[in-house]
Amino acid sequence: MTIGVGGSTPKVELEKLHDMTQKLAPVSLNEFNQRIRQAQELMQANGIDAVYLNAGTNLYYFTGTQWYASERMVAALLTAGGELIYIAPAFELGTLTDYMLVKGRVETWHENDSPYQLCHKVLAELGLAEGTIGIDESASFFFYDGLKQASPQMTFVNAKPVTAGCRTQKSESELTILQCAKDMTIEVHKAAARILYPGITTQEVESFINQAHKAVGAASGSYFCIVLFGEDSAYPHGVKNPKRLELNDIVLIDTGCELHGYHSDITRTYVFGEASARQREIWQVEKQAQQAGFEAAQLGRPCASVDKAARDVIATAGFGPEYELPGLPHRTGHGIGLDIHEWPYLVASDTTPLAAGMCFSNEPMLCIPGEFGVRLEDHFYMTENGPRWFTEPSHSIDDPFGYQK
Repeated sequence: MTIGVGGSTPKVELEKLHDMTQKLAPVSLNEFNQRIRQAQELMQANGIDAVYLNAGTNLYYFTGTQWYASERMVAALLTAGGELIYIAPAFELGTLTDYMLVKGRVETWHENDSPYQLCHKVLAELGLAEGTIGIDESASFFFYDGLKQASPQMTFVNAKPVTAGCRTQKSESELTILQCAKDMTIEVHKAAARILYPGITTQEVESFINQAHKAVGAASGSYFCIVLFGEDSAYPHGVKNPKRLELNDIVLIDTGCELHGYHSDITRTYVFGEASARQREIWQVEKQAQQAGFEAAQLGRPCASVDKAARDVIATAGFGPEYELPGLPHRTGHGIGLDIHEWPYLVASDTTPLAAGMCFSNEPMLCIPGEFGVRLEDHFYMTENGPRWFTEPSHSIDDPFGYQK
């Protein structure tokens, strides 16, 4: 039997887990203010007079104000001069004020008013009636369309040079939070592996993983969870009717949690039982591809070079080529932070130079339809000396968590 797999129960494993977040501090108010100053510098450098920050992760990143995106406009206008004005429904004023971390004037609109006209009025009062406004790239199209119709004389551009320009390189406090979230999920992975038995369903494993994430300090449990057995593992994001676990099946578990808004996202693949020669072969190719991608991640090199290094290993082993099956059908990795998938991406089309503070998943999954798939996903961040793992990669197919290395 694979080391660390099977032999325990959910009750026993949950009792072993403890809250891992007690000494962790959230991002400080001072850091939010620093982010606003950096955004101002980027707006000035890119000829943007103000940015529209929609409810969601961009609003939170710059203001510390947590609010979900919906059809009602809850947003902030941040100008290159440093003015911060919130836009919100009048009936949400009390709640918004309660959630607000970086304080600012709040302009409200009633349900029979146009929030787009209100934005136009506020910007005109600031002397930006004909300015260049950056639109939060995560905002729904109808917000952009409404703003454009209300202010046809204004120029609207993508705010990505400002939003991504600030968010792609994480601070020490962000890295600390990300490290904790990933440490939590690794412990959950270890516990989940120990509760497996023949006949267990994917739903039972997912339920346990959700409880385990709560036990280690993730208040909302799992942010997401994918559990696949046997041939189902060849499909990166699962199948409609997942099978029960059988002896000698491949087990693929991809899960993560959210901590102070930041995410973990880790995948482990191993065998419940004894690995076959074919399973060993494919697992080892995947392991080598992941390591090649990590080694290729050097400061100043394009993100695409990481994808190429991992993909070359898989192609040399006779799979692919490129994004063809059997092989690696998706990008090698993605940025991670307040969004579980965010810029930049480890994919052939992304030429963004790697820089200190950038954080990525490294998951060059090898899919063989009709047989199985192997995804080993760990995350790394760029330092001044090159890449550094958040979590130690799988040790071997026989000892995936490195208990006997």
